[in-house]
Amino acid sequence: MRFRILGPTQVLLADGREVPVGGPRLRALLALLLLDAGRVVSAERLIDGLYGEHPPRGAANALQSQVSRLRQALSAEHYPVELHPGGYRLAVDPEDVDAYRFEQLAEVGRRALADGDPPRAAATLREALELWRGRALADVVDVAGALAPAIRLDELRLAATEDRIEAELALGAHAALVAELRELVAAHPLRERSRGQLMRALAALDRPAEALAEFEDARHTLAEQLGVDPSAALAAIHLAVLRSEERPVANQALPSQLTTFVGREEELKRVGELLGERRLVTLTGPGGAGKTRLAIEAAGRLDGEVCFVELAGLADGSDVPQAVLSALGLRDAGLRAPAEPGRQTTDRLVEALAERRLLLVLDNCEHVIADAARLAARLLSACPALRVLATSREPLGLAGEALCPLSGLTLPPPDASALEADDYAAVGLFAQRAGDVAPDFTVTPANVEMVLRICRSLDGLPLAIELAAARLRALSVAEVAARLDDRFRLLSTGSRAVSPRHRTLRAVVEWSWDLLDDAERRLARRLTVFAGGATLEAAGRVSGLPTPELVDALTGLVDKSLVEMTGGRYRMLETVRAFCAERLAEAGEADQLRRAHTAYFLEFAWTASDHLRRAEQLHWLRRLDAERDNLHAALRRATAAGDASDAAGLVAALSFYWWLRGMRGEGARLAADVLELLGTEAPPGLNEEFALCVYNASLAGSGHLPSVGTQRSVIRSLDRPPRQPFLLYLSGISTGPPSGGGENVDELMEELRRLVGPDAWINALGAMGSGSALMWSGQWDRARTALGTAFEGFRSTGDRWGTMITLGALGELAAWQGDPEAAGAYMDQAMGLVEALGSDVDQADMLRTRGEIRLRAGDLGAAWDDFAGALLLAQRSGAPEFVASARLGLAQVARLRGDLAEARRLCEEALAGGLTGWYVGEAARAEIILVLEQITEAEKAGAGPGAPPSADGA
Repeated sequence: MRFRILGPTQVLLADGREVPVGGPRLRALLALLLLDAGRVVSAERLIDGLYGEHPPRGAANALQSQVSRLRQALSAEHYPVELHPGGYRLAVDPEDVDAYRFEQLAEVGRRALADGDPPRAAATLREALELWRGRALADVVDVAGALAPAIRLDELRLAATEDRIEAELALGAHAALVAELRELVAAHPLRERSRGQLMRALAALDRPAEALAEFEDARHTLAEQLGVDPSAALAAIHLAVLRSEERPVANQALPSQLTTFVGREEELKRVGELLGERRLVTLTGPGGAGKTRLAIEAAGRLDGEVCFVELAGLADGSDVPQAVLSALGLRDAGLRAPAEPGRQTTDRLVEALAERRLLLVLDNCEHVIADAARLAARLLSACPALRVLATSREPLGLAGEALCPLSGLTLPPPDASALEADDYAAVGLFAQRAGDVAPDFTVTPANVEMVLRICRSLDGLPLAIELAAARLRALSVAEVAARLDDRFRLLSTGSRAVSPRHRTLRAVVEWSWDLLDDAERRLARRLTVFAGGATLEAAGRVSGLPTPELVDALTGLVDKSLVEMTGGRYRMLETVRAFCAERLAEAGEADQLRRAHTAYFLEFAWTASDHLRRAEQLHWLRRLDAERDNLHAALRRATAAGDASDAAGLVAALSFYWWLRGMRGEGARLAADVLELLGTEAPPGLNEEFALCVYNASLAGSGHLPSVGTQRSVIRSLDRPPRQPFLLYLSGISTGPPSGGGENVDELMEELRRLVGPDAWINALGAMGSGSALMWSGQWDRARTALGTAFEGFRSTGDRWGTMITLGALGELAAWQGDPEAAGAYMDQAMGLVEALGSDVDQADMLRTRGEIRLRAGDLGAAWDDFAGALLLAQRSGAPEFVASARLGLAQVARLRGDLAEARRLCEEALAGGLTGWYVGEAARAEIILVLEQITEAEKAGAGPGAPPSADGA
């Protein structure tokens, strides 16, 4: 619960609902207890407070009855009103009472003002005063015990208001304060501090006559009502106005910092270099990136005079020149001479800085960007010794401006150890700030993954990391990491000393959101549907914005640091994306944008799939890599939404890409999810897509999958040419080739040609399948001819993958025919192509093939290296048949070396993973069992090293 007495008495639940307390007497009792929240209040004091000096008979019994009613009203579960021997205690945290919170904040603000930190003072005092809703104890002020506390609280409110005005005067907000000060003086004509503040504000605005008139009014009022003269302080302000003197205010020094500076060493060096070469340097970046801290550190390392000007507290841009004048201690400089027509604050700044060597730090320019830019341009053109260092979420946009963009702190690579991770700035910052609240915290092997998840999820943003680290006061690092999906609720408590817009993660992003125009907000929320960024074309197609509006809005979002542009792609930080996604849901556009995103990337995936079989294969592989997150996000969303056709279509379109990139495991998981949606049989019109889902799921060793029949039955089930010809390859390795060898492969290809017509890539694939079947049946000459046809066919289409696997088959054939030199030449060409493709699974296959060639040639050391490399790559790719084949190869090497125990261990490990339910897996399993029998026979015979396997054995 939260309790309010700065206005009518109220009790609020955590969700904001008000708890009805009861009549005036019950509210008065609650108010008296709240004035001493958490402390025992004697029954006598409560009776005196409720009834005054002459309580009625039975007041003690009446008090007990009222306490009982108050307990029932406040909470049926917790009964926060406790009975003690000395009286009654309201068992609530004083922090939950607005009056206590106000006094605490007011004192913090007062100390900040005394310490010369007006930005912090103004922000803290504004927060304190926002707690007020009217006169203190407004609905119970007639109760005897409430009058004195109400008067005291109202006096504290007035003092805090004057302190806040003093801080804002120091920030140069004179024009915005005059009206408020006039109201304050009218309400409290005897308060000399408010009167003096009004005189100073008027004088700073070149209105000395009005300032002098205020003094005369004060003198007359004091004499008439009290018979006294103005105080010495007010008389000094009067004299300063008469003499047109400057008030003795020192330059605003750099704010002192309470925490160590972590990371940003490269950026710090860059800023220093830029300030040595250029006169205007702007630090840009999203909220929470640490722009202000970097500016302070950079300015502090330079020799010479520095003036720091905080602009965040300004209501509008007209106060920017005055804020600079105030920070320089020149607020009343214009009073030295009569005001000239058209003479402005900027003119006085130019006069003061014309010959002065100074670094002017303009902090938080984004909400007054136009006025800050105009002032900077004027001062830099007129003051040759001046340099300006600005911080803003967007550039000032001036000629000669040097930009230093900031984003997140550096993050370690995924495989970093605990010791290595600590060397990266994001982790180092988390560890330091976590140590501040949990002194025994360190990054260890046990928690490094959770620390990395926190830092990566928060994009390395310093403020977000600091807020997360602060949560270790009450949560473990694992609990913090687990709650990042609701980051705005989790990271909702920051330092009370900073401005409210930097106190929570939500406030940081809201500040940026509020600076956007309608078109920028529309695009920002729609961009959240993308995962991993977007190209300009994708952003336009999916967002549905007209091109001129899109370009303008996107430029604005980049300038304002809500979107980053790198390598032609536009990306949001995850924190910004999460906030804008909430706005998308509020606008009711989420489902519409999801469908548009899915449609665009389904079309993109099919376009890319066609290009993967051509000479531009590498280019489109890179394009698919760049869009991988979007493609998989579209697939998952379509699956979750029950869009069977789109989900199955994406699996089909991505099948060849997954194979080329060795993404067997992830592809299998995605395909299995779609199969759950499709059911056990192909829906109408989705025969090809259904089969590809089954094949992809099976290739990672998934069991209990629907059957799609033989390769021939799959082809005959198609009512149109396969849109994904890679289906033919997957069906072959999953269900096996036709049982009749090469002749039946040729017959099958004839059926396929009648369905698809002439297609160079499909013909090459058929020739490769026919050649492999002929080779395995011992028809080596015919096999070489068929494989040669396949090689020429793939090479003519430009498909490196088809060329590579055909070269591998030719290498095996040459080795079986006893020509190791030709076999090596084929494999060298194949390895060159697989390196260009960057496919782990195919590299594993080629290494395994080369290992078998070297094994037959008796080169056991080289064969062992190839099989070991193939095993590592196959494990990374999630390819169980190549894992098993690599272990079998290692077992063969061990057997030939006479190490039968090691050979048996490797064979048994090879049998352990996902080799059942599909053709290539079953074939590998059968070969392993055969080798185990050979090992058993050798163990019985007590044999030593054996002979290499022959082609006949293969």
